[in-house]
Amino acid sequence: MANTNFEKYKSDGSLPGNLLEWVDARFPATAMWKGHLSEYYAPKNFNFWYFFGSLALLVLVIQIVTGIFLVMHYKPDASLNAAGIPVAFASVEYIMRDVPWGWLVRYMHSTGASAFFIVVYLHMFRGLLYGSYRQPRELIWVFGVLIFLCLMAEAFFGYLLPWGQMSFWGAQVIVNLFGAIPLIGEPLSIWVRGDFVIGDATLNRFFSFHVIAIPLVLIGLIAAHILALHEVGSNNPDGVEIKKKKDENGIPLDGIPFHPYYTVKDIVGVVVFLMVFSLVVFFAPEGGGYFLEYNNFFPADPLKTPPHIAPVWYFTPYYSVLRAMVWNFFGLDAKFWGVVGMGASVVVFAFLPWLDRSPVKSIRYRGPIFKSFLTAFVICFFILGYLGTQAPSYWGEKVSQVCTVIYFAFFLLMPWYSKIDKYKPEPERVTWK
Repeated sequence: MANTNFEKYKSDGSLPGNLLEWVDARFPATAMWKGHLSEYYAPKNFNFWYFFGSLALLVLVIQIVTGIFLVMHYKPDASLNAAGIPVAFASVEYIMRDVPWGWLVRYMHSTGASAFFIVVYLHMFRGLLYGSYRQPRELIWVFGVLIFLCLMAEAFFGYLLPWGQMSFWGAQVIVNLFGAIPLIGEPLSIWVRGDFVIGDATLNRFFSFHVIAIPLVLIGLIAAHILALHEVGSNNPDGVEIKKKKDENGIPLDGIPFHPYYTVKDIVGVVVFLMVFSLVVFFAPEGGGYFLEYNNFFPADPLKTPPHIAPVWYFTPYYSVLRAMVWNFFGLDAKFWGVVGMGASVVVFAFLPWLDRSPVKSIRYRGPIFKSFLTAFVICFFILGYLGTQAPSYWGEKVSQVCTVIYFAFFLLMPWYSKIDKYKPEPERVTWK
């Protein structure tokens, strides 16, 4: 068993030890420390891909802290000030120009939004690689997909707040999509906007969701995600369940305490991440127009539509799926099927635990069919992401339709190809290959 500071204090009768005993009698501090860190046994063979879960937590903290400081100065008001500029837009400019270090806080928050999606996408990809969604981790995966959906909602609501041109018109496009839902579409759109047009009511509504409602749900889901993970244990690159082989003390033979071994290892990932993050914040906060778009540096103008309206880069694969749907079926127009396709392209991830029928979890022991489908899926995801940033075109539409078919084929054909695919037997113990 790992020796902890808690145990040392409790045994020596010192003031910290007495205080800890007093706290433990009223709150499970030591039990939580042991259960989730010092005596939570993780597989010995974690690799590079296992950095991104802890990095996602780090970015969440960055977003919450910077968001608190931004809220101190931001005003969710769409009315015009004496200079004829929307108050919300002017408050962002005030933060950037007049608040001490306000530019840094704002750039950390805007860069953090993109960083959040980068680490979450990589975290999800690791799950695809090593079958982290398979039994007994189905609930962990479902919680993860719900976190992803909340993250998308949080980013969308926050994207409107600067009240720039792309904020306004992007929200206009997305909210109008609700109108495609039969029967309830138009009333739902009005309810989401809070008015018949995007305006002050919409801004205040989105501000409330972005600052209070969604973060509370997000934090709750993250807590559930971690608790579920620590209940069944972490997966590993071999897909071996380390709880199956234990020593005489009940400790997994292929496990090591998360603290101090992986907390120290995660610090390495944190340092590298913060170096890259700082380089972007200080030298390229716009991210080449992908993190902060050119048109969003102009105040929202309901009378002037940008030549090309596109969402932020992390939404563009799903936006391409929406635009790829150009057919009318069952008396419903293409707009409706586009909304269905866009929603399905995200929700379908939640069904992976029941679509995958392979006898093995990890890609290390899977056959060529799964590897080919996964490679095609990743390539199509990037292509869809790129096409979503471009103006509509004939060939762009055709390519996005092909990529959309391949995207959904990865999921919908999985029960078939994962079952017939060749595989190698998983090892009895974890390996370091």
